[in-house]
Amino acid sequence: MNNFVFYSPTEFVFGKATEMQVGALARKHGAQKVMIVYGGGSVVRSGLLDRVKQSLQEAGVGFCEMGGVQPNPVDTKVYEGIDFCRTQQADMMLAVGGGSVIDTAKAIAAGVVYDGDFWDFYIGKAKVTKALKVGVVLTIPAAGSEGSGNTVITKVDTLQKLSLRVPEVLRPVFAVMNPELTYTLPPFQTACGIADMMVHIMERYFTNTEDVEIADRVCEGTLTAIIKEAYRVKQDPNNYGARANIMWCGTIAHNGTCGVGCEEDWASHFLEHEVSAIYNVTHGAGLTVITPAWMTFMASHNPRKIAQFANRVFGVPETEDLEEMALTGISRLKHFFRYMGLPVTFKELGIENPDIDRLVDSLHRNKGELVGNYVKLTREYSKEIYQLAL
Repeated sequence: MNNFVFYSPTEFVFGKATEMQVGALARKHGAQKVMIVYGGGSVVRSGLLDRVKQSLQEAGVGFCEMGGVQPNPVDTKVYEGIDFCRTQQADMMLAVGGGSVIDTAKAIAAGVVYDGDFWDFYIGKAKVTKALKVGVVLTIPAAGSEGSGNTVITKVDTLQKLSLRVPEVLRPVFAVMNPELTYTLPPFQTACGIADMMVHIMERYFTNTEDVEIADRVCEGTLTAIIKEAYRVKQDPNNYGARANIMWCGTIAHNGTCGVGCEEDWASHFLEHEVSAIYNVTHGAGLTVITPAWMTFMASHNPRKIAQFANRVFGVPETEDLEEMALTGISRLKHFFRYMGLPVTFKELGIENPDIDRLVDSLHRNKGELVGNYVKLTREYSKEIYQLAL
């Protein structure tokens, strides 16, 4: 196990009707005026936005609002938000939505107190040392952004989809999580969220770090729970217990708990970011195409943890042939994804003829000559993985 610092200060307020506590939470964390950030009209139509505003008013906290955040959030919305936040003199961001909304709110929170271009943070030109506080009302369990210091933004002009990781500054100070708010999610969106949280765990699980049995078992147990609850929620979308477990799994998957002491990988995410940046597909659906392809490549290059995953998560019997074990586990993973209504090939994702050379060039331009850690990916290896996704 590697040395580590684990810092996860977010206050999670979980359960039915918890959105009515938003005002008290914002006041508790010193807010005088919050900027509410949200996506499309679902939070308006459901009445959630009105309930959040009512809670803020009852607590004596002022607010302004900005809607229109899109999936695969873009830099243009962040620039708009920074200008609006400064004009309104808001002192806290309040994201009401899923990962795209939360990531946008975090980018605004960092950019509004910075004199330069917020994109400097994403390209490594500057470091985030301060930001406005961020609060969250979660509506889509998927990205885990409600409990992490991570944010991912796409630059429209260059189609660069880059991530930023600043746990000491950008973790939300509170996250309100009411599973009932997820009842109306379309099945595909629910499934994409489940896939995203699973791969967040797998990025930490597929490691060469030795003596991480605790981390392994946390990862395996959480993955097993997600799969079990996924079957339940597909059969009964209004099952509160299943929705609650899935919502909490999404947080556990990405707040650092699963990766303690491990060298993490993240190659599958980086490979997928190029796909969703260029083709604007749903991130979770892109992951269900790319991750099994990455795992198939690893089955012949470094099969040990892939085989362990197959055995402990999908019940593949242990044998001396680790590659065979790994491939059987990958087959069962694909079967699960397909059962959930998710694609496992580029064609199923709606991309008939992906420009693989362009994907490879963009990946290595953004991430360097070697990508990931489980097996460091050269350009040749990356191209092979994209081809396996065909």
